[in-house]
Amino acid sequence: MTQEQSAVSTLDASDGELLVRTGVTGRAARMGHRLTIAMTRWQATVRWDGAEPDTAELAVETNSFEVLRGEGGVKGLSGPEKLVVTSNALRSLNASRFPEIRFTADVIVKTDDGYRLTGTLQIRGKSREHVIDLRTDDLGDSWRMSAESTVRQSDYGIKPYSLLMGSVRVADDVTVSFTAVHGKDDLGLRR
Repeated sequence: MTQEQSAVSTLDASDGELLVRTGVTGRAARMGHRLTIAMTRWQATVRWDGAEPDTAELAVETNSFEVLRGEGGVKGLSGPEKLVVTSNALRSLNASRFPEIRFTADVIVKTDDGYRLTGTLQIRGKSREHVIDLRTDDLGDSWRMSAESTVRQSDYGIKPYSLLMGSVRVADDVTVSFTAVHGKDDLGLRR
């Protein structure tokens, strides 16, 4: 591929995982669960300018929520409780009205261990500037990509779920992590 050519690459859940981790706050926080949630339907699209990424976009189906586990709490998180958590989260995200969460990176700058993506994160119809540091590792025939970022729910009009009159609350800040492995040929990066 020459510098003048551009290509588009896509990644999805078959290439990696997109996880959301929550914390617990409040007077009775030890009664609550710290959750690990998988977003199971997403697609990342990267537009290349030669061998460098030019723009990137991540679209996540809001209702692709799957509670993997809950740590802490008085007792383990049961299957029915996971369904309640999912229902509460989808209601908080207003998933029926806002079926997609989207991050669009308009500025991508190479760093020592990957790229810094600066763009707009849209959740529940609200958009804010967001920065993600994406680490890339060369595995020979493929690249491993990973990132971790903090999102404050209240910045997007989401009221963190609470119970027991607010003595147990989901922490406002959630951690979003992304990992994927993708072949270089598929990304147009074989040199």
